[in-house]
Amino acid sequence: MNWTWAIGDRRIVGMELKGIHVPLITPFAADGSVALDALEKLAHEVLDAGAAGLVALGTTGEPAALTAEERDAVVDVAAAACAARGAQLTVGASGGDTRSVGEALAALGARVPRAAALVTTPSFVRAGEAGTVAHFRALAASSPLPLVVYHIPYRTGQQLSTAALRELAAIEGVVGVKYATGGLDQTAAELLADTPEGFAFLTGEDAYLSPMLALGAAGGILASAHLATARFVELAEAWQAGDVTWARALGHRLTGLALSAFTAPNPSVTKGVLHAQGRIPTPDVRLPLLPAGEAEVRAALALASGLDH
Repeated sequence: MNWTWAIGDRRIVGMELKGIHVPLITPFAADGSVALDALEKLAHEVLDAGAAGLVALGTTGEPAALTAEERDAVVDVAAAACAARGAQLTVGASGGDTRSVGEALAALGARVPRAAALVTTPSFVRAGEAGTVAHFRALAASSPLPLVVYHIPYRTGQQLSTAALRELAAIEGVVGVKYATGGLDQTAAELLADTPEGFAFLTGEDAYLSPMLALGAAGGILASAHLATARFVELAEAWQAGDVTWARALGHRLTGLALSAFTAPNPSVTKGVLHAQGRIPTPDVRLPLLPAGEAEVRAALALASGLDH
């Protein structure tokens, strides 16, 4: 991590985002409360396995189903784990209103000043490309934290062109993108062929990690990396080292696991496997999500277990 720049009279946290980042699930105890002890243990497990960082309150963490107090507690646990391991913390911040997201970023900066913020494009309002760029420009002008654009149009309803993403990359204070458009598309290929300097391309599509890395992605933010963290890290390192034969073979195996982890709405399969492995106290999710079925969990568990051989 490089903590390097200032904007105006504000000190801004700078970093080189790369490698595998795990968007933490939020484990629940049998009484329905957040199992903070299990969260802390899980955070340390994935960091010890080589993850470059943690993402708190990403989609995988069910932030919309948590109370404000629970969200704060989750961030505190993740921040402490990252501080102890010298890892990068990124915290999710979402909303369709620029003012309220800006206020959330200000509060977040006061709470975890050495984090980055993962900010979705404005959802539901369909602001258009110009409005989306203006949204991030306004946020970056006042945010105490560097911003990672979370581009996930199948959730937000807002598609962005290569030109718009390059505009976002040029905004001082915007340091990268979590790119989750459902696959490896033309815009991804164009960005990876000529990635703006100082702008990290991180894939958010677990099943496309290997081809994205082959094209030059800096890394990924991947829910399925909970289940085989060391192997995902090994894959990223293999592509970086140019070990194409091993990277391709390992990538094929991890693609199978990634696809299996999303056979039910995220993070239900991942939670089911973590519970079956004895790593979290329950497989529970909060409504409107439902737990994954037994067959879905069993299939993903078998694939995760097979990676040990």
